[in-house]
Amino acid sequence: MFKKYACYLSICLLAAPFVACAEEPLPPLPTLATPPAPIPVEPRSPLHAVMISLPQSCPAIAAQLNGPALAQLQAFYEQQDWMPVWAQDSARLPTLRTQLQLLVDDGLNPNRYAVATTAPQDGELCADIDISRQYLQALQDLHYGRLLQAHFEPLWRVDGPPHDRQAQLLSIAVPGLQDIAAAFELARPHLVQYRNLRHLYAAQRLQALPQWQSIGSGPLLRPAMEDQRVPELARRLHSEGYLPEPVASGNAYEGELVDAVKSFQANHSLQADGVVGPGTIAELNISPLTRRDQLRINLERFRWLAQDMEADGLLVNVAAAELTLYHGGQPVWQTRTQVGRAERQTPLLKSRVTRLTLNPTWTVPPTIWKEDKLPEIRKDQTFLSRHNLQVLDANGQPLAAADIDWDNPGNVLLRQDAGPRNPLGQMVIRFPNPFSVYLHDTPSKALFDKGPRAFSSGCVRVEHPMQLRDLLLTPAEKARTETLLASGSTHEFRLSTPVPILMTYWTAQVDSAGQVRYAPDIYSHDSALLVGLDRAH
Repeated sequence: MFKKYACYLSICLLAAPFVACAEEPLPPLPTLATPPAPIPVEPRSPLHAVMISLPQSCPAIAAQLNGPALAQLQAFYEQQDWMPVWAQDSARLPTLRTQLQLLVDDGLNPNRYAVATTAPQDGELCADIDISRQYLQALQDLHYGRLLQAHFEPLWRVDGPPHDRQAQLLSIAVPGLQDIAAAFELARPHLVQYRNLRHLYAAQRLQALPQWQSIGSGPLLRPAMEDQRVPELARRLHSEGYLPEPVASGNAYEGELVDAVKSFQANHSLQADGVVGPGTIAELNISPLTRRDQLRINLERFRWLAQDMEADGLLVNVAAAELTLYHGGQPVWQTRTQVGRAERQTPLLKSRVTRLTLNPTWTVPPTIWKEDKLPEIRKDQTFLSRHNLQVLDANGQPLAAADIDWDNPGNVLLRQDAGPRNPLGQMVIRFPNPFSVYLHDTPSKALFDKGPRAFSSGCVRVEHPMQLRDLLLTPAEKARTETLLASGSTHEFRLSTPVPILMTYWTAQVDSAGQVRYAPDIYSHDSALLVGLDRAH
């Protein structure tokens, strides 16, 4: 309205010499409204008064709180009728201190939650507020993670954030004042992956770090060969329990030592062939301290995972290149996968499998087209026919390859028809996401025996995809897809019930027998997480 009158006034002033005799006066300019003064909040208690003026009343505490943390603290005290909570029960604060010390078994630093040694007296309101701040922070770090996943390993979700974190945390913290130990146990993730890893880490941190020497580099060491590194290889494997005796008989690489190397490789997501090459040497030479830190790093990852894990659905560990199907919270089937290499990483996401593409064609993605296919075509145009690739315009109409200037091809597409040489195999498993990634079959079966299996351009290749199809579909749906596959034509098949899929990343886990299994950190995420966990604030 103000702009309307201002414009009207400007026009009238410009026209004043021509309308000096006009009798109609100009409309008065509106006065700008003064924003109403905030209505003062009547404090409901002395503590409420302190919370209202926290920066002035308790400046050291206010400096530690961002907006969400302050809102959470206010909501916490509101549910306590704005009364102090730590002076009422003499056992409450000692129990809290005990629980904070136990966080070391969760890979968290108890010193980060420095609460007073004695309960605050009447009138020591800042002390009460500070203990509550630390109590809420500890529960939050234990339940959701010490670090923000979005800052380190962002996870895209089809449905956005899963829940109201503040409400969920208060539902633990407020009743938890009556039983602090139960509150911490409730906040602690109940994922079997978390519980198993925590149990192992709690035991290992009390033990002296094992000692081992690095293995020297050299040519590939295959079974039945001789190498001067064999004795040090035997000592290294003995130090971690893979070999009963620390001494090898001479320089011959054979027998128990080969079996020990294969076991080590299997437990580190490597190709378990007994061949000692650069990948195996690199894993052998990771220090004992780094290995222990790796357990702590993955406890943090499992705190993240607990927020998105569902009882039924598909779970892909990108680092280990494995896919597991869960029913009722239990793993019922697992297979190997191939994931994106470091320069073309598989994204982390949560979505729902909604359809299958049977006998798929393959439209070459832009990155692969520019970086892989176009250079090959420029060298030899027979590359197109040899790989059964069609050239299409932006509307999907065929183009003659001979008519295209391959130095400046413009907006063209490459597409490969369905068939045994198609890189998507017989089936694609699709789910909504902004990255154009999916699960799919592959003709590159031999690569499943490798390790680590980071070979793709971002999509996830699945070993035994038809077994997975059988587990996802009803018998009637399976029969229908068999008919469609036999036709040889491309078909889209929609699942009657979408299946959750979570693609995430971790590099250490513990099985039900207590055996730790590592995965190579193919995307080099671990070091940044460790720095974040070790920061004081």
